[in-house]
Amino acid sequence: MCDLVYDALSEFLPCEVRRGELRLGGRALRWIEAGSGNPVVVLESGLGEPATMAYAGVLAAVAEHVRVIAYDRAGLGDSDPVSQVTVSSQVSDLATIAAAASDGPCILAGHSWGGLLVLMAAAQHPDLVAGLVLIDPADEIYWSKLPPEIHRQSTDTGTMIMERHASGELTTLVRESFTPFINRLTDNQQLRDLLLDAYESCYAYEWQAGMPYAESQAFNGSISLITQIRSAAPLPDVPVVVLSATIGAAAEHRAMWTAVHADLARSVSRGTHTVLADTHHAINEHRPEAISTAINQVVADVRAGWRTRDLAR
Repeated sequence: MCDLVYDALSEFLPCEVRRGELRLGGRALRWIEAGSGNPVVVLESGLGEPATMAYAGVLAAVAEHVRVIAYDRAGLGDSDPVSQVTVSSQVSDLATIAAAASDGPCILAGHSWGGLLVLMAAAQHPDLVAGLVLIDPADEIYWSKLPPEIHRQSTDTGTMIMERHASGELTTLVRESFTPFINRLTDNQQLRDLLLDAYESCYAYEWQAGMPYAESQAFNGSISLITQIRSAAPLPDVPVVVLSATIGAAAEHRAMWTAVHADLARSVSRGTHTVLADTHHAINEHRPEAISTAINQVVADVRAGWRTRDLAR
């Protein structure tokens, strides 16, 4: 595990944090975890961002109640890269992490692209899922209906990041991009510097800098596959919370996206949809407490269901 990430989170978080690693052949997936108890919570980040850092504002509040794992997808943060980023490999890795994390089903929580990965994993591996928290999750049908220029923006951003890395200018961009998030997390300048150093380390290698572009390409090129996976099976009958942002996109696009989220929550018997006022898409940065509250509620609902089941035996 990258010492900068571990050291920064160890200093910042009020709880004990631990390194974790799962070897898959010649590569390793790595994570930061905290807390103890079941159901284990597995956190998936948005496109191109390491979960170990993205959920810095969430980990401690969840760890008070349960074991929580923030893992970096292959190629992100401290996890080893793969030769080709594909939707299938990312869903498979998530399922492998969930299976290895506990001898029972887990709560999967995913933001944006990570939310869509969580939905696909739940469709293909319902036995691994005790509950879901979907944080402004992406949706392939909604995405396919957006204007082409918006699709180009995602790949253009990925290209720009790779160009900045090649020119040695990515460090400045990383620090500028994440400074507002880090400043919301703490007033302590020493901790701010540590956390920004940790973020910077997550984009130091060429393959790390290439992940936003690679994941954008995987998404854009796999709409039909994603639809096929999601339509092949319903979501498992588990507690589901869907969080929607409200600002940061054109009003008509945000209205359509939020309607998709509402339909998603209604598609299950124990679904809840919460719309967060004046909150941008990066809910993990703007409203981390809303995420931890949603996760802890699903933890409580799952445990209540387990107690009811045990009493009925």
